[in-house]
Amino acid sequence: MTALHATLKSKRRFSLNWDYLNAIASGVSAIDLGELALRNLHDARQFAREYGFDLEQPAAHAIIARAHQEALEFIVATFLAAGQERLIPPEVAAPADPLQLLVYASQRGQQADMLRMWSCAVLKVMHGIFYIDNNLKLRHFNTIREQVFASLDEVIRQDGGQYYLSDGEVCLPLLHYDRKRNKGRNSILLKLLQKAAYLAADIYDHLGVRLTFATRFECLLALRSLQRAHLLSVTNVDSQRTRNTLLDLDAAKQVFTKYRAALEHSADYPAALLQRMDQEMAALAQPQTRSDNPHSGEGFASIQVTVRKMIHLQGEAGAAHAPAELAYRGGEQGGAGQDYDIGFFFEYEIQLMDQASHERSLSGPASHDAYKRRQVDTARLRVFGRALLDWIAAHGGGAGAP
Repeated sequence: MTALHATLKSKRRFSLNWDYLNAIASGVSAIDLGELALRNLHDARQFAREYGFDLEQPAAHAIIARAHQEALEFIVATFLAAGQERLIPPEVAAPADPLQLLVYASQRGQQADMLRMWSCAVLKVMHGIFYIDNNLKLRHFNTIREQVFASLDEVIRQDGGQYYLSDGEVCLPLLHYDRKRNKGRNSILLKLLQKAAYLAADIYDHLGVRLTFATRFECLLALRSLQRAHLLSVTNVDSQRTRNTLLDLDAAKQVFTKYRAALEHSADYPAALLQRMDQEMAALAQPQTRSDNPHSGEGFASIQVTVRKMIHLQGEAGAAHAPAELAYRGGEQGGAGQDYDIGFFFEYEIQLMDQASHERSLSGPASHDAYKRRQVDTARLRVFGRALLDWIAAHGGGAGAP
């Protein structure tokens, strides 16, 4: 066995890639890097192996090639105007080996800069695609959706075309009941690319519901109903992601105290009284501005609660992900007929709005279309970088997507 001796001697010129090492040591997101630090295709293959791809397996090459193609199609459709796809260098658009992009992304110099910038852009999108494809929660999304909506179905009732929120005591009429059944693949990818740490596990609105009531006070009463039905509690709400831009609770408490007896003694549903309470609350309320979302438009108002729900995978799905030490039901561990029950938390959103806020969300800066455009602008800048964006604008007749 050859002895090892301490040395700083290098076969090549001794150098440090300060930007790359700073990113590793300081926690800079990969999406904000302008280059990698690989020397050749051998380094690229080592990088891919540590990333998680066994290149001895033919399937690995096919997976990388598919991600490369999807990334190109996403960039062209989302970030480029018509005709600008011709600006992508052929070495990046159709490489003999997609791993060559890792080498291009590590080179600098007048001739190499364009290959580096375009390669980095495509690799950033590929990175997001790999996270989506290897996220276990997304693989079991149908089961997750069934269990989340089963809980919601216990409190959302329907009579003809009218929906109600009911905890068995209070019954609140809904103007709109909207379910987000799944976030589309491109929407997930776009959201990953505009987040600081773009991991699929950090997307919290794959599933959700929006409950729209006539008044803001009904939104407050809806919170109470959801709490009484145990869909919301201090233990299953992600406090870091609670957003209230709808209600000044101090003003609401003052008005509610004034009209509480009148509410309790109403013979019929007190729609007019609730409207009056909203008006008085508006006169007392301070603006609620805590959004923390840079893409939310001015005037958008809601109560947004992120809820953790325990999801259970049973049978074969559970067994496929069950470590030996996890609890199980039935028979000896590893025995025939074993019924695994693997649990994990999944977060989904409940959003409450009043009619006026809902109407503002349909157009103007508070609309979903405007929100999406702001997301695209952020993601485009982070994927391309300012230098490549300026080059595209100079050579392609425009700076962005259609």
